[in-house]
Amino acid sequence: MSSVTTHHAAVATRASERTSPRAEALADRLVRGADSLALFAGTLTDVEWETRLLKDGRKIGVIIHHVASVYPIEIQLAQTVATGLPVTGLTPADIDTMNAGHALEHDSPTKEETVSLLRRNSAEAAAAIRALSDEDLDRAVPVSLYGDAPLTCQFVLEDHAVRHSYHHFARIRAALRR
Repeated sequence: MSSVTTHHAAVATRASERTSPRAEALADRLVRGADSLALFAGTLTDVEWETRLLKDGRKIGVIIHHVASVYPIEIQLAQTVATGLPVTGLTPADIDTMNAGHALEHDSPTKEETVSLLRRNSAEAAAAIRALSDEDLDRAVPVSLYGDAPLTCQFVLEDHAVRHSYHHFARIRAALRR
């Protein structure tokens, strides 16, 4: 058993040595935000979970489910940039349409299902970020979502997957005055 444990520790050490410190920091920030949102979600009453945000219109539970649901899409967007392929055909209107569709399809997610999805998808997103090199993070390509501005993978990560939970958490807390 100790040789198996030693082998796993050696593999983990080699993997951590390959991880870019910048990628590790990005992944850690993403996980901290998602964990904070998940912990907060666990404290919400049923009434709070069903409360709609005034300007947004979505229920708080739907918004938290949205954050959990889009990590794979946000990571795919960043990975596209990391490979050097331009992002084409994606507009803010597309994001609005996707978010509206999500809200209709997931109008009443359970707290347990949502927190589980948030933890799972954020962990997978963090692992994908940790797999990126500094060269990947620095690669810049035109991104249609930003008017074809040449943006780095790191920017795309920070503006989407990493920031997403913090952004919505702040709005939820403000709405609930907590």
